[in-house]
Amino acid sequence: MDFTLTEEQEAIRENVARLCSGFDDQFWLETDRTGNFPFEFHSAMAADGWLGITMPEEYGGAGLGVTEAAIMMHEVAKSSGGMSAASAIHINIFGPHPIVVFGNDEQKNRWLPPLIKGEVKTCFGVTEPNAGLNTTALETRAEKTANGDYLVNGRKIWTTTGQEADKIMLLARTTPKEKCKKVTDGLSLFYTDLNRDFVDVRIIDKMGRKAVDSNEVFIDNLPVPKEDLIGEEGKGFHYILHSLNPERVLVGMEGIGLGMNALQRAAKYAREREVFGRPIGKNQAIQHPLAENWMELEAAYLMAMKAAANYDAGLESGVYANAAKWLGGEAGFKACTQAVMTHGGMGYAKEFVVERLMREVMICRIAPVSPQLVLCYVAEKALGMPKSY
Repeated sequence: MDFTLTEEQEAIRENVARLCSGFDDQFWLETDRTGNFPFEFHSAMAADGWLGITMPEEYGGAGLGVTEAAIMMHEVAKSSGGMSAASAIHINIFGPHPIVVFGNDEQKNRWLPPLIKGEVKTCFGVTEPNAGLNTTALETRAEKTANGDYLVNGRKIWTTTGQEADKIMLLARTTPKEKCKKVTDGLSLFYTDLNRDFVDVRIIDKMGRKAVDSNEVFIDNLPVPKEDLIGEEGKGFHYILHSLNPERVLVGMEGIGLGMNALQRAAKYAREREVFGRPIGKNQAIQHPLAENWMELEAAYLMAMKAAANYDAGLESGVYANAAKWLGGEAGFKACTQAVMTHGGMGYAKEFVVERLMREVMICRIAPVSPQLVLCYVAEKALGMPKSY
């Protein structure tokens, strides 16, 4: 068993780290203060081809797997940009995957090249206020018109980058649940224009990651051409799963990257900060929690890489992807919190960055699935226990 990165994977890590180093603490401190979207960073990632890392080469992508995407997003989150940088490009990495897997050639030709070049931005319209984690209970409806097109009405929430997006990956019910054999049937997936004549996108003021907006989306008679339906009508839930497992791997990796980012800052501070005539890092009360953080982050990293490798190999990945998301979020949160505590009073100051990382890492614990539901899923799928939700 070989745990080392291949030459190509190591090159990805080095090149992404080099690009991210051009956007320093001051750049991200300013975006966190103003809430301005980091367009410069997004453009730089697009110019170097990173937005298409998992997309097919014939459409301008790199044709690599979730493993390479995980390495890339880990490096992005470990940089000064933290979750603000990761979230600015995150949707490009996992969101369009149903197009890659289930879209026809005309759709791939029409949609993928502009996404890869960064000319078009997209967002993910799945979560709803009344459905929460129960995706099959979503209420947004897509009703077929006389000419075969659709009219969509409904409401989405926690839609990231909705302010900048040109397109939306939209999950809507096309057949009422009571008329379906299974609750997972009757949902359809569309990739269509986010036409603001019919869609109102409202920012949610939130705890962290101010530079990357989260939104409520109100959809009122949005016309959707039948050509924007991905795959077959009614199979959208199954298609969206091809986004969800990679997304869990990437969010886990981003939590780990944030934790390592914070841990490096805490260790440096502990080595340099002197109190009572010696570095505070000489005290075991400072060393031991940080050592514990390092071990937890490294263990979470291995789980995330296993989940990514399984997905790329077509093996069972759901349990491992959920475990990676849980471990990454929890280990990242503990490391960021400990980094603030290690800095003492200075940990509360924005200048030292760790307070921003602690605010940002919360999203890795909460989204896209709660830690409690991950535990329910793992208990059921890995241990054969009765379904509890």
